[in-house]
Amino acid sequence: MKKVVTAVFDIGKTNKKFFLFDKDFKEVYRAYTRFEEIKDEDGYPTENLPALQEWLKDLFHKILENKDYKVKAINFSTYGASFVHLDAEGKVLTPLYNYTKPMDQECIDSFYDKYGPELTFSQETGSSNSGMLNSGMQLYWLKHYKPDVFKKIKYSLHFPQYLSYIFTGIPLSEYTSIGCHTALWNYQIKDYHSWVYKEELHKILPPIVSTETSINMNYNGKRIKIGVGIHDSSSALLPYVRSIKKPFLLVSTGTWSISLNPFFDGQLSENDIKEGCINYMRINGKAVKSSRIFLGNFYRQNVQKLARHYRVFDDYHKTVIFDYEMYTKITENFKPIFNLDSADALNTEDIDFNTLPYKCFETAYHHLMLEIVLLQVKSIEIAKGATKIKKLYIDGGFTANDVYINLLSHYLRDMKLRTTTSSLGSALGAAISISDVKLNSKFLKHNYALKKHVPFIIS
Repeated sequence: MKKVVTAVFDIGKTNKKFFLFDKDFKEVYRAYTRFEEIKDEDGYPTENLPALQEWLKDLFHKILENKDYKVKAINFSTYGASFVHLDAEGKVLTPLYNYTKPMDQECIDSFYDKYGPELTFSQETGSSNSGMLNSGMQLYWLKHYKPDVFKKIKYSLHFPQYLSYIFTGIPLSEYTSIGCHTALWNYQIKDYHSWVYKEELHKILPPIVSTETSINMNYNGKRIKIGVGIHDSSSALLPYVRSIKKPFLLVSTGTWSISLNPFFDGQLSENDIKEGCINYMRINGKAVKSSRIFLGNFYRQNVQKLARHYRVFDDYHKTVIFDYEMYTKITENFKPIFNLDSADALNTEDIDFNTLPYKCFETAYHHLMLEIVLLQVKSIEIAKGATKIKKLYIDGGFTANDVYINLLSHYLRDMKLRTTTSSLGSALGAAISISDVKLNSKFLKHNYALKKHVPFIIS
């Protein structure tokens, strides 16, 4: 008998993944690929859309023909801040412009001259001034700097909705993609910001539907439910929101450490904006307050330098476990060494490792981790704000770091700290978003290797 499954394409900037999940959301199949980037008309690297589309369709057709599986539904999770522009015939007009592509300062200045002041605008939209990373600014840039291209646009689709469109031919918009630092959405009035209407961009933005929307259709002779797609950060948050009843904060660690508060109620303050806070969006349209720091990148650079300085192998840091005596020694006369005063000061260039006051790698590493955790705590507190939250979940790469977890549980003793381990993240959320299944409190334990942590005893 064929196994009934939900299929998910989970598209990151580097890895392109495909999963099949059974009725209990257990992974039963996966496929990975990567594509060499191509270049846009300015020579800037960008997504290879033709190759991606070919891979999506070829792989899905093979799965449909596989005698072991019966696909009941398919959904899509991708990175945000990216539009695919279609002409009147449904053909792709432009490259998928990379959100790291620099934007002319003249364009940015003209935008805020019209629709600023910048601080007020950022509060309303939950989006800091970030150039192409604000996908709404991409539309403004196209309209005013590439007008011949812009006038040919029939629809501009957020990346997850474009993948859905490949399979359905139906152009749609969806809340989590609109709400992820796009500068398009006014969180106070729960509608597109007034500038979108003044620039008449709403005419090329398809109708908005719920993230949980699916289209029942006959695809290659199979009756399948096709989702409308979801932004990856919101998707990764969904399993937590669905299975945890009390307010919590999730810290997703990796190259970036992102603190997500899905129980935020209100508007970002001036201080929040100055501290780098932005909004993501839950599938119900509710704001998620987030604070992020470039922590994983900073960590990686410094442990490499520490390894060279103390002449240990590159991965030696992975063997270090928390040592209370080292910690107390460091904190007796603690002075910062690693330039970690703020999220904007993750700078390793001015550090003279020859002046470190420690004889061994382990102690220097504990000092580094203490500075990292103190900044992490600050980021968590910023995201938390006035929200009454007692539960803290950590996922991603730092969950395996014993020193990080012990220090974090110590400095946030008033919160119940839990770690989760799952490589499925946003893919699993995409499967859940088009499912009618209700998750219970045991879901994280069974699917995410949930682990409890308690603060160390102070002697």
